[in-house]
Amino acid sequence: MKVKVGVVQDYPVFFDREKTLDKMESILSDNAGNGYQLMVFPESFIPGYPRGFTFGASVGKRSEAGKDLYAEYHDQSVDLKGKALKRLEELSRAYQTYLVVGITERSAEHGSLFCSMLYISPANGLLGVHRKIKPTGTERVIWSEASGEDLVTFETEIGKLGGLICWENYMPL
Repeated sequence: MKVKVGVVQDYPVFFDREKTLDKMESILSDNAGNGYQLMVFPESFIPGYPRGFTFGASVGKRSEAGKDLYAEYHDQSVDLKGKALKRLEELSRAYQTYLVVGITERSAEHGSLFCSMLYISPANGLLGVHRKIKPTGTERVIWSEASGEDLVTFETEIGKLGGLICWENYMPL
């Protein structure tokens, strides 16, 4: 079986979930005629990978400005019970393509953030989520650790989908 995959190498509208979703729609629209059955978006595309950000944290203290910036990042992250997921499912349906999307997920249970990867089907919506098991280095200031139960694959009409996030591809557990 041959599957045509589009790999998105672009940047989000940083710290703006809605504008990033608009940009994703534009990317999908621009590629609609290419026959992609699967489109893959980068790590933490929504609301953006916080490369270089400290959020004002150092050992034993945190600045007020850093707390405010983290609160904004937290607010722009994706709640899986919210409108952003519904919009992603609508985009998958509208463009009849599977989506794998890197997000920062905000847990509805306790508010923790996770570096997550969503698997979305045009027919069935959200298939599931993989949360990064072990954030590396200072990523731990932002993202919580996940469990091995988050190593998942999904049977689809285009084959089995599954993946790892960034350093997980190398890191021996």
